[in-house]
Amino acid sequence: MYRFLLSRRWVGLHLLVLVLIPTFFFLGRWQWGRFEERSADSTRITANLAAAPVPVDRLDRVGASVPYGDRYRLVTATGRYDTAHQLVVRRRTLNSRVGFYVVTPLVTPQGAVLVNRGWVPAGATADASPQVPAPPTGQVTVTGRLRPAETRDNTGIRTRSGLPSGQILLIDTPRIAEGLPYAVFGGFVELTAQQPQGGASPELLPPPDVGAGGGLNLAYAVQWWLFIGIAVGGWVLLLRREARDLRAERASQAVTAGAAM
Repeated sequence: MYRFLLSRRWVGLHLLVLVLIPTFFFLGRWQWGRFEERSADSTRITANLAAAPVPVDRLDRVGASVPYGDRYRLVTATGRYDTAHQLVVRRRTLNSRVGFYVVTPLVTPQGAVLVNRGWVPAGATADASPQVPAPPTGQVTVTGRLRPAETRDNTGIRTRSGLPSGQILLIDTPRIAEGLPYAVFGGFVELTAQQPQGGASPELLPPPDVGAGGGLNLAYAVQWWLFIGIAVGGWVLLLRREARDLRAERASQAVTAGAAM
C-alpha cells in the first residue's frame, strides 16, 4: 500500500519537508534570540531612565565612548553654554513634524558636553536656518539622558558635505569636536531639565519608546515553529489522502473484476 512513498514525486516531497523542518527551527531560534536581546535591552533602558541622575563624568569622559549599558542614564552637568559653536541637526522629526535638533556645547571644568536642547521647526526652506531660542546665560545645570555619539551604523543616517553653515546630519561627537576649541566628552546629553530654565526654549524630546521588549520577535519565533507543525501535518495529510485514493482505486478494481466474473 505504501510503496508509493518511494516514487520520485514522494521522495522529492520527503526531502523538501526534511529541509523545511531545520530551516524553520533555526529561523525561529534566531527570532527567539532577537526577542531575548531586545527584552534585555528594553529592561536595561527602562532601569536607566528610572535611575537617579549622576554627574556626567561618572559615566563619560573627554574623548571616550559611552558604554552600551549606560545609554539613556540620567546625568547632570554644570557649565556655561557656548552659543558661538551651536549647531542644528537637519531632518529630525517630532510628532510627525520635520525640523531640527539644537545642539549647544556646555563648557564645564572637565570639558565640554554637547547638549541636545530639543527640537525646533524647520525654516521657510530646507536650507534656511531655523529660529532657535537662546539658552540661559551664565552658569547652568542641565539634566538629561546620556547618549552615545551618532554614527551611520547606529542611526542609518548617511552624512554628506556641502551643508549650510552650522547645520549637520549626525550628532557625531568626535567629528564635531574637531571643530571646537576645547576638549569634548565622548557622548552627548539629551536635555530633560535645566536650572535656571530661562525663557523660550526648543521643545524637549520625549523619552525613548522601549516598545514591547521584542514581543514582535517572539511572535515571529512562534510562527516559524508553527510552520514546522504545518509542514509535518501537510506531509501526513497528503500521505493519508494518497493511501485513501489508492485503497478506493483498488476497491473499485476489485468490484469491476468481480462483476466481470
